[in-house]
Amino acid sequence: MSLPKKQTQNSRRDFIKKSAVGVAAFTIVPRYVLGGTGHLAPSDKLTKAIVGVGGMGRNHISYEDTPVVAICDVDKKHLADVAAMVGNGVKTFSDYRELIQLPEVDIVHIATPPHWHGIISVDAANAGKDVWCEKPMTHTIGEGKRVKEAIQANGRMFRINTWFRYKDVFYGMGTPVKPIKKLVDSGMLGWPLKVTVGKHTGYDWKFYWVGQDNLVPQPVPPELDYDTWLGPAQYKPYHPHRVHQTFRGYWDYDGGGLSDMGQHYLDPVQYFLGKDDTNPISVEVDAPQQHTDAVGTWRRITYTYADGCQIILDGEGKDTNVPYIEGPKGKLYQGFKSDIPDLDRKLAAFPDPAPQMTSFVESVKTRQKFTLNEENAFRSCTIVNMGLIALKLNRSLKFDPVKMEFIGDDAANRMINPSMRAPFSI
Repeated sequence: MSLPKKQTQNSRRDFIKKSAVGVAAFTIVPRYVLGGTGHLAPSDKLTKAIVGVGGMGRNHISYEDTPVVAICDVDKKHLADVAAMVGNGVKTFSDYRELIQLPEVDIVHIATPPHWHGIISVDAANAGKDVWCEKPMTHTIGEGKRVKEAIQANGRMFRINTWFRYKDVFYGMGTPVKPIKKLVDSGMLGWPLKVTVGKHTGYDWKFYWVGQDNLVPQPVPPELDYDTWLGPAQYKPYHPHRVHQTFRGYWDYDGGGLSDMGQHYLDPVQYFLGKDDTNPISVEVDAPQQHTDAVGTWRRITYTYADGCQIILDGEGKDTNVPYIEGPKGKLYQGFKSDIPDLDRKLAAFPDPAPQMTSFVESVKTRQKFTLNEENAFRSCTIVNMGLIALKLNRSLKFDPVKMEFIGDDAANRMINPSMRAPFSI
């Protein structure tokens, strides 16, 4: 992602225009199109490139058994370490814009800090690549909207790297989400429902991801291109606590435990409540005043939907015996325990939830949307970003899920599309 000095006066779009539009069109057309059959043959293995290989990006090496043909990072040590891990002549880049032009790359995996997710996702989609992005989908609501638009305008496939709506035990609940979805759909709990996500329902908000407000500037290590690491974020003097794993504690790049875990925890709630096409109409916060740079902690965040359903984020572990889901007809606790008698037998009479597309490789080959795609991921990420904006302002907010804007709050609406450091834009 290193930006050559002669190019820093130009916008990213100028760079893409000069380097991509001037190249023969076939160089950015995926191989499934060039094959003439509309998609790859089942025997033709997809390839991937990974942008950001310092921490989470290394997990992407093995995902779905797709070979890594290129990697990118602004830290030379990360790049060298992972190049040695991958081997096989993997191509290395410090500028993701060069990587996304490789004709041999089918899928771009994005594992950078969240403040880069939106820009890289849009650029990769515009370059004809399918996108597998780390959570949260984007750092702001406005960036999420742009990613959704770019993915759809270019006919790309997209997935967020969280999987709990379709597989694995859902954190401390001790059950996959599928039977929860079946129970909610059955109506046995009644409606509206209240979902509590916190310590006593099995969810850790990771309040160790907090920032420090007394950082003393330090020399930038020679292996790190810090200016490019900052990218669209406003310039702040270098300190090691700002970068790599601990970046989560600073508003410019992430949003603490809520941003780190929010889409993991809340996307399945959107799914089983049947809210994939909407968002809450209000968010209320109970928290200390936040520092303008360093993320702090919070006690409680309450989201309310138009039909009265609520999601409670319990940050202080206040409710010791709270059910995970509570409705007017019944409650559901950890381990799929309920106050509804003979629940398993009663639930067996109801149909299972609709099947889901759970392989991104299959999604790319068949051009069928992945189960967690640019549309529903945008909605679940918006819940997270609504909470972050309310925390920064330290006040409750009303939200219009159709217009995707806050009601009667100019300061909150400015945070939907905050300014980026020149020359970056999305």
